[in-house]
Amino acid sequence: MRASITSAMRRAVRRFAILGLGLAATAIMAGCASHGDAPPPAAQAEAADYLIGPGDTLQIFVWRNPDLSTSVPVRPDGRISIPLVEDIDCAGKTPTQLARDIEVKLKKFVTDPVVTVIVSNFVGPFTQQVRVVGEASEPKAIPYRDNMSALDAMIATGGLTPYAAGDRATLVRTVNGRQQSYRLRLGDLLKDGDMSANVQLQPGDVIIIPQSYF
Repeated sequence: MRASITSAMRRAVRRFAILGLGLAATAIMAGCASHGDAPPPAAQAEAADYLIGPGDTLQIFVWRNPDLSTSVPVRPDGRISIPLVEDIDCAGKTPTQLARDIEVKLKKFVTDPVVTVIVSNFVGPFTQQVRVVGEASEPKAIPYRDNMSALDAMIATGGLTPYAAGDRATLVRTVNGRQQSYRLRLGDLLKDGDMSANVQLQPGDVIIIPQSYF
């Protein structure tokens, strides 16, 4: 009788030990997952030239030809039309590249044209935007600026709505042609001032802010 009781006690101790190891492993895995939630620090990159995109407004100046100088919006198809020249592709080009292209086209009508292109309203192509969707006060696409952070994006979109689950926000980023998702703690950042929750953004990032459960 005593031997059977001892055997039962040993089995119970073994079960509790296995259960304890399982709980410990679960806790370690959970800790690793939360640690990997934040996006990696953005590498400091050299400032890239601005690329024109649909929605930009361009000031076109043709030296000594005020009749050819004009202000035009970039159409959704990425083109513009100016006096004497129609349907010029400009999306994805720098202002300097576009100016040289316009000069080539104007040579049929003007002797040695000198063109300057100035962007007066910045939107840029999608690859140079940061888009904020969901429970932001003003969801929209924002032209990317050097060293832009999540805090900058939230200021530009008016912060969170009262129904936002800020700490369950997601940052979607394309890395080497593949989309990767990271968790953002926008609630901690905006409500508690926790600057450790502020992350550097990259061109093309998408911030998705879900609604709270209640």
